[in-house]
Amino acid sequence: MLSFAWIILVFPALGLLINWIFGKRMGKSYIALVASAAVFASFLTAVGLAAGLAALPADARAVTVPLWSWIHIGDFQVDFALLIDPLSVVMALVVTGVGFIIHWYAATYMLVDDHHRELSLRMYGRFFIYLNFFILMMLTLVLANNYLQLYVGWEGVGVASYLLISFWFYKPSAADAGKKAFIVNRVGDFGMALAIMWLFFLFGKEAGSLAFADIFHAAEGAGAAAAGAMTGITLLLLLAATGKSAQIPLFVWLPDAMEGPTPVSALIHAATMVTAGVYMIARSHPLFEMAPTTMAVVAWIGALTALMAASIAIVQTDLKRILAYSTISQLGYMFLGVGVGAFTAGIFHLMTHAFFKALLFLTAGSVMHAMHGELNIDLMGGLKQKMPKTYWQFLIGAAALAGFPLLAGFWSKDAILYEAFLKSPLLWGVGIFTALLTAFYSFRAVFRAFHGDPRSEHAEHAHEQSPGMTFPLWFLVIGSLFAGLLGLPALFGEHVNVLGNWLAPVFADLEGEVHGSEGLELTLFLVSSGVALLGIFIAYARYIPEWGWAKALQRLFSRLQPVLENKYCVDEIYMAAIVNPLRRLAEGFYQLGDGCIIEGIVNGVGAVTVRAGGYVARMQTGVLGMYALSFFVGVVLVLLWFLLFVT
Repeated sequence: MLSFAWIILVFPALGLLINWIFGKRMGKSYIALVASAAVFASFLTAVGLAAGLAALPADARAVTVPLWSWIHIGDFQVDFALLIDPLSVVMALVVTGVGFIIHWYAATYMLVDDHHRELSLRMYGRFFIYLNFFILMMLTLVLANNYLQLYVGWEGVGVASYLLISFWFYKPSAADAGKKAFIVNRVGDFGMALAIMWLFFLFGKEAGSLAFADIFHAAEGAGAAAAGAMTGITLLLLLAATGKSAQIPLFVWLPDAMEGPTPVSALIHAATMVTAGVYMIARSHPLFEMAPTTMAVVAWIGALTALMAASIAIVQTDLKRILAYSTISQLGYMFLGVGVGAFTAGIFHLMTHAFFKALLFLTAGSVMHAMHGELNIDLMGGLKQKMPKTYWQFLIGAAALAGFPLLAGFWSKDAILYEAFLKSPLLWGVGIFTALLTAFYSFRAVFRAFHGDPRSEHAEHAHEQSPGMTFPLWFLVIGSLFAGLLGLPALFGEHVNVLGNWLAPVFADLEGEVHGSEGLELTLFLVSSGVALLGIFIAYARYIPEWGWAKALQRLFSRLQPVLENKYCVDEIYMAAIVNPLRRLAEGFYQLGDGCIIEGIVNGVGAVTVRAGGYVARMQTGVLGMYALSFFVGVVLVLLWFLLFVT
């Protein structure tokens, strides 16, 4: 089975080609069926790859499947090849499994746009072509066996993200959001390109390859001699990761990306693309382990991003933007995990987050359709009775996000916080306070949107969505409830951590570096549980019975509210310090170059042509005798030319 791993890429490629070529002659149901079936076939292939790996000894679970020779210059060669190992298979399962459910949901959701206008066949087909293209590029990224191929997938998902964010291109806000995402990510991608070049000149030329295994082996051989260069390379890789995974300082694009269709938010900006940075750091862990300074930077960027985004989320009123800032915050937890060396915990949270955050975004899409495009939670209320299935789905997703004990998000978040405490109690403190904020804003959204009385006409007339949108979400509910059981902590025994044992061959060199006592683990376990329940209780006290002490607590932090509502003015700072100066510089160059020189030349040529045309036009008098004389003069001049100069 492993030798046929390339099939996993063929299915989404076929799906987009079939819909591209024949989509105009197929109905919408067939377009969605082709696209969804392609992703489901890739998911079954990923399951087969997992089974094939499981049949091998643990130390042999890294199989390279070459597809073709890509670059061959002298002794240097880069093949287009797939790396099938436990980490890449986990990522492929997440991408295709959650991706299939989102395709299934989108088949119904995308029949109309956000304002309930029927979508044309052409636009409907284009959407699913873009989705299949994204799945293809994401699989190319996570299954790559070398940095150059990873970069192809990295840029490919960036293009797909731009196309899908700006899908409602007739809305200026959507078009602007797509451009913003593309440009901000180019900053990070520049770091990736520089890092790959540096790796090539430092190790790749000598190794004759850019394959992960060859680069890691060469880097380990260089040892302390390459320590300074390794710090520089990993910082550049970190810059790339902050772009894709929306971390400080390149997080500003993701909230605006909510202008795209809700299935896009679920697939790209919650479950898959934004986790590419976390995956890349985990994949490159031998390099990062050689740069402890970079590891510390990764951990602190993750912790501070998690805190910053969570604090912004507690004052947002747009349901999708609450989830957007929540995504940034949860990605911060993943960065915290990989930054303290808990790579398995980081990937564990990546997996559970894919389930509950995709669930939350898709239920938000159901609410958006029921509210005729309205997403302001202050204009909702009473949706629990109007949309009971959606309510329970959103509630379970919110509980998993909040870290409610024994749900999926609790286990993965607790694993990161435990490892963070072992490395730095201060990092743990930031993380546990962020967990309190997370629990609060998660249930603030639940109570404001679904409880109480309807606060608008749309809320009064809201109704449950069709089974095409509600039924697929029960699979995400199952993941949100039980996926955490795949990564139970060592407190319950070493052999119960299924995911940890599965990923052990990838991170074998890191096993057993730091250990804590069972008593400490149990204590932190109870603290995490208590913090999650406290955050939920505060949200309940503030928005259901509206107790006085809860309102007083809110007033205590009222001076911070304008800062949080303005999102720390980061966008305004970027506009003042970067965007506006660059615009003025561009305008200056335009005035100097295009405005004076180039435009002057073009206008001058045009003026000469117009004037010459005017003179020629005056010769067209309509008098036949004049035309005959002109013809005669022309013949004489041609004869004179040949007599005097040619012969």
